[in-house]
Order: sequence, then C-alpha cells, then structure tokens
Amino acid sequence: MSRAVEASAWADVLVRRRLLHSAVLTPDGQWLVQHTPDGPVHVLPGPSDVLELAAAIQHRIRSTRTRTR
Repeated sequence: MSRAVEASAWADVLVRRRLLHSAVLTPDGQWLVQHTPDGPVHVLPGPSDVLELAAAIQHRIRSTRTRTR
C-alpha cells in the first residue's frame, strides 16, 4: 500500500471517529487539517505527516486510557 493511500485511509478514519474535524488532500499533495470546526487550519506537507499525526493521536488516546484504568 502506498503512503498516500494509507494516509488517505487514516485521514478518513480520524474524521469519521471525530478525532479531527477535517482532513483534505490538496491537488499538490499537501493536507489541510483542522482539529475543531473553529480552529486553525494546519498544512501538512505530505502523507508521512498525516501518518505521524495519526500515530500521535493514537498514542494520546492510549495514554489517556491507561491513566483512567
């Protein structure tokens, strides 16, 4: 699976699970990401950055779950 396809799949999951408000791939391969509806739009240069963001969100979720047990 290419990094672009994997990044697109993760972006879709993060938005569907409401962990991100939006993630949009631009024609030049950058990603526009917004965490909340009224929050700033962040520009991620490429698919690797989307995958890093997904990993960071997963880590945060797992860390929070561990502390609440």
